[in-house]
Amino acid sequence: MPYGQLADEVAAVVCDPAVRVPERQVLSLPGGASLFVMPASDERVAMTKLITFTPANAGTGRPSIQGDVLVFDVATGERTALLDGPTLTARRTAAVSLLAARRLAALPQGPMLIVGAGVQGRAHLEAFAQGLGVREFFIASRTLAGAQSLADHAASLGCTAQAVADPAQVQALCPLVVTCTPAHAVVLQGPLHPQVWLGAVGAFKPSMIELDPELTRQLARDGRVVVDTQEASHEAGDLIQAGINATQWQTLAQMLAQEAKPTQGPVLFKSCGWAGWDLAAARLATSQP
Repeated sequence: MPYGQLADEVAAVVCDPAVRVPERQVLSLPGGASLFVMPASDERVAMTKLITFTPANAGTGRPSIQGDVLVFDVATGERTALLDGPTLTARRTAAVSLLAARRLAALPQGPMLIVGAGVQGRAHLEAFAQGLGVREFFIASRTLAGAQSLADHAASLGCTAQAVADPAQVQALCPLVVTCTPAHAVVLQGPLHPQVWLGAVGAFKPSMIELDPELTRQLARDGRVVVDTQEASHEAGDLIQAGINATQWQTLAQMLAQEAKPTQGPVLFKSCGWAGWDLAAARLATSQP
């Protein structure tokens, strides 16, 4: 699932009238964990993603997201693929961010600050290096060793990367920023680059947060907010805790339906996840020879 092709498939899913995505089911589990059931279909493919999110796994060596994606042929009912849930989730989330940055970032060449050096941090680094040609990165994480590990991976891709102890050291220099942490607490405060494109992907429940509420309000006041889907109105912790009504802002689908125009001022792209993005990945994976 190459990132550029996956971003294109995400855009195709958004424009496909045959796509059906019921509201995802979330079952709360002990210790703050959750079980997600996320089905979706089009005229050719039906799929469901079954994953657990276990925030207590952070720092233990076990992944926070585990599970599988089952893909079926609509015409025959035959199971055509069994895909690794964490891999698909990481790649489709980064591809959605890539698609949004392609359309909304004023300075897509970077440099880029990535806050969070886990699976999502790595996926976003790869996606923006491959899909936008970003070559300079700064990495901030819970530990400097984790940030350095991702910086080393960036170097293996031919990019320049530096681990930083605090995002505040470099954030004003970076027109591209993404936060992809477990969202236990605020990890980013202002000021940011005046033309920043900020993708916030870690907080996908009302109780979760990555962005300082005042920063979120400032971005909404001085710039533009785009949400991945309308479900963000009751899922996006960053917006909810800042007192911002997500329904007043464009969704990714509404933004893609408009003619692309240069974006001025800061942009916040808030992503919470949607089974339609998983369907895009399933469509791409099962279309390969």
